[in-house]
Amino acid sequence: MEAEITSQAVGLASNADFSVLQLFIRADIIVKTVIVLLIACSVYSWAIIFEKIKLFKKINLSSDKFEEKFWKSKSAETFYNSLPENIEDPMALVFKGSMQTLLKSKSKSNLNERMSSMFEANIEKQMIKIDKNNIFLATVGSTAPFIGLFGTVWGIMNSFQSIAISRNTSLAIVAPGIAEALFATALGLLAAIPAVVAYNKFINDSKKYSQKLENFSKRFLSII
Repeated sequence: MEAEITSQAVGLASNADFSVLQLFIRADIIVKTVIVLLIACSVYSWAIIFEKIKLFKKINLSSDKFEEKFWKSKSAETFYNSLPENIEDPMALVFKGSMQTLLKSKSKSNLNERMSSMFEANIEKQMIKIDKNNIFLATVGSTAPFIGLFGTVWGIMNSFQSIAISRNTSLAIVAPGIAEALFATALGLLAAIPAVVAYNKFINDSKKYSQKLENFSKRFLSII
C-alpha cells in the first residue's frame, strides 16, 4: 500500500509542469499578488535604469560643450544673451539663473556672497531633478527580497497544509507548491540586485556631476 502511494506521488511530481507560467497559474492569490508586484517593480526599475543611463550620458556631453563655449566667449554677459530660451543643460541653467540675479542686482555690496548662495541654490535645484527616482531604486533594492520571502513563506505554509490534508509526507506531493514559493524569492532577488547596483552607480555619477557644477561655479565666481 505504501509503495503504491509513493508510486502515485512520484507520478504526480513527474507529471507536474514546473514552467514559469504554470508556477504562476498554480499559485494562490497572495503569491500571485507578490509575483505581479515584483515583476512590476522590476520592469519599472529597468525603465528608470535605461532612462538614467541616457540622462547622464546626455548631460555630461552637453555640459562639456557648454563649458568649452563659455570659456571661449568674450564676456559672460554676451554669452548669456546668446543662450537659447529652451536650453536644457543643467550647467547652462545654473549659469542662466545666476546671471539673471547678477544683472538684476542694483547693489554690488556682498555680491560674491549673494552669487555664491544663488549658485548653491541653482545647483541643488538641478540635482533634485537629476536624482529623481533614485529613491524608488533604493526602495526596491531594500524591500524586494523581503516581499519575495513573504511570498515564499506563504507558499510553504500552503504546502504544509496540503500535507496535513492529504496525510502524505512525501516530498513529491508538495514539490509543486514549494517550487511556486521559491519562485517568489527568485523574483525578489531578480528585482533587487539590478536596483541596488544601479542605485549605487547613479549616486556616484550624481556626485561627480554635482562636483562638476560646483567647480564651474567657483571658477565663474573668481572672474566676477
